[in-house]
Amino acid sequence: MELNYKLSKSQTSSPWLILIHGLFGNADNLAGIKRHFESDFNVLSIDLPDHGESPWTSLFSIDDAAEAVFELMQSLEISRSAVLGHSLGGKVAMRLALSHSDVISHLIVADIAPVKYDHSHQAVFEGLNSVPLTTIQSRKDAEKEMAAHVKEPGVRQFLLKSLYQDDSGAWKWRFNVEGLIASYSHIIDWEQTNQTFDGITLFIKGSESDYITSAYRDEISRYFPNAKAHIIEGTGHWLHAEKPAAFNSIVERTLKKSS
Repeated sequence: MELNYKLSKSQTSSPWLILIHGLFGNADNLAGIKRHFESDFNVLSIDLPDHGESPWTSLFSIDDAAEAVFELMQSLEISRSAVLGHSLGGKVAMRLALSHSDVISHLIVADIAPVKYDHSHQAVFEGLNSVPLTTIQSRKDAEKEMAAHVKEPGVRQFLLKSLYQDDSGAWKWRFNVEGLIASYSHIIDWEQTNQTFDGITLFIKGSESDYITSAYRDEISRYFPNAKAHIIEGTGHWLHAEKPAAFNSIVERTLKKSS
């Protein structure tokens, strides 16, 4: 599978940094991180399968997504790179590091753990399905429909970034709503493995988020024995957007470490 990507090249000799967005997102979600690092790194921002402008699949798989990123690295002749993933992108980044540890220099995981999660997106799915794409006239119409299900304005605005009109004027979602709903049990799952990644690893948690808890410490250590953790106070799950300066600073310190 050929993923859609955006490339911001610094210099041929510069180290690489791969950015992987979360569920319902696209490469632009981590643009603030890209801008911060693009003067010192060659930054590769990807659209996951079923997101952005990457191909849609019949079943989204974290393993397949990780392999698609690895194949992209090979096609771009990236022999070694740091990788940063948020939420679902963090799961893909972890799987990439576990499966291809020799090509990953640093692993940075934003607000997700290598565990199975409970179902928590039902309201979002209902909100997306409530939008009558054939009759709406604007994003405002879509938001009005979604508001009955998705109560948080910020979440609605995030989702609406992926609503667009095609060349014929028809409204469409850039992400594969039907496919992601069908794949949701796989998305929230985590497949056990005996693989480990011993490289430099950082887990960043939002203090107000429950995506990483102390109960997950053993699972994190099991796969990533050298993992460090950092909590950004006053942030939730969208920690990189809520406190970008603090987030970029801790990422920068980690990327300066050599294995």
